[in-house]
Amino acid sequence: MTHALFSHRKHWAARFGTAPFLPMSRAEMAALGWDACDVILITGDAYIDHPSFGMALVGRLLEAQGYRVGIISQPDWHSADAFRALGQPTLYFGVTAGNMDSMVNRYTSDRKIRSDDAYTANAEPNKRPDRAVTVYAQRCREAYPGTPVIIGSIEASLRRIAHYDYWSDTVRRSVLPDSKADLLIFGNAERALLDVTHRLARGEKIGDIRDVRGTGFMVARDWKPPTPEAEIEGGSTGSRSPRPTSTLRARSTPTPTPTPWLRVRLRRRRPQARRRYASSPRPNALPRARKCARAP
Repeated sequence: MTHALFSHRKHWAARFGTAPFLPMSRAEMAALGWDACDVILITGDAYIDHPSFGMALVGRLLEAQGYRVGIISQPDWHSADAFRALGQPTLYFGVTAGNMDSMVNRYTSDRKIRSDDAYTANAEPNKRPDRAVTVYAQRCREAYPGTPVIIGSIEASLRRIAHYDYWSDTVRRSVLPDSKADLLIFGNAERALLDVTHRLARGEKIGDIRDVRGTGFMVARDWKPPTPEAEIEGGSTGSRSPRPTSTLRARSTPTPTPTPWLRVRLRRRRPQARRRYASSPRPNALPRARKCARAP
């Protein structure tokens, strides 16, 4: 069971209020009275404070929970200096390629580089690298090795498992080991992201967060998920609440088969439908034949 979006207690930084725009430089942070950001979002899109841009929406959602959120938009990926523009975040880096997959955004179906970018100011091309999630996450790790890195967006969601890559015509492995990220959040991740953020703010290690739905992570070969019995005895510390023993054990029982009366009903319904359509005469069939016979 996941928590409601605004059921958590707000972070202490809620006292700073709502920022006119999420800061993108140290000067903008100083104007807001911030000494550091709790979460820094890295995006391959231009920063437009509008819900049509995913990172702006996620940033405002985290800000409503009381966190200080900064954005680094379309950084220079050739070095890690651009990823140090806002300093080290107190919680984590959030990495996304943007509203589109970076390969779809940069290349046409003929594998030719596009001449414009719809999510960049003045539609300028070549403002993001190929496979931006992987590149951005690696640069974040290089800039601050001890800071957790969480990846998301449509690019990470579709590449969370082994997949066929059209651009290289090969089957590539998951984006997690290539990006060296700590956690991958896929799909509509608002609830999962808030759960992870609040647990990190309470001091929990990101390597211990293994029970949030909609997340992916790397584990050792001998790792096994907690059994239902262990979840009952120790309780749940994540987004899932403890449930009765009978409910958990019911998950291991086989799926019940359809009831006999339903199967009989399905078997009897089809012959009746066939007889009804087969026996019903075509409307106005006979008058048409007579008219054709009387025609000279």
